[in-house]
Amino acid sequence: MVLALTVCGVVVALVVVGLFVFGLRRRLIQRSGGTFNCSLRWDVPETPDTSGKGWSYGVARYNGDRVEWFRVFSYAPRPRRTLERASIEVAGRRLPEGEEELALLSDAVILTCVHRGTRLELAMSDDALTGFLAWLEAAPPGQRVNVA
Repeated sequence: MVLALTVCGVVVALVVVGLFVFGLRRRLIQRSGGTFNCSLRWDVPETPDTSGKGWSYGVARYNGDRVEWFRVFSYAPRPRRTLERASIEVAGRRLPEGEEELALLSDAVILTCVHRGTRLELAMSDDALTGFLAWLEAAPPGQRVNVA
């Protein structure tokens, strides 16, 4: 009986520590400011896929001329993807359709981009989209920015 209680106590303690580390990681990512909720789908086909598959929920952070994207459900301290401002080309925007509406946040707008030859989709709120497009257009003089 004592062994069962000890094992249960250890499991509960590990779950609490795991949740604490998730929260601490998110807090550290947001500490420098300039973050927004952003789902990402990498290497998508030219025709829109509305099945809802392939989306990963995350947090994006502006860092100079880059946007760093972190998965929410990860312990990794480094970003999963890094997008350089000069390499991002916006190909279009659309609203979620079909099963995508269930896979994404309720107020999401999908932005289709090309980054170094790879098509990707970013889903974010309308406010975050406005900020993202303003950030893209605010490139230093002499840099090429492609916003459709």
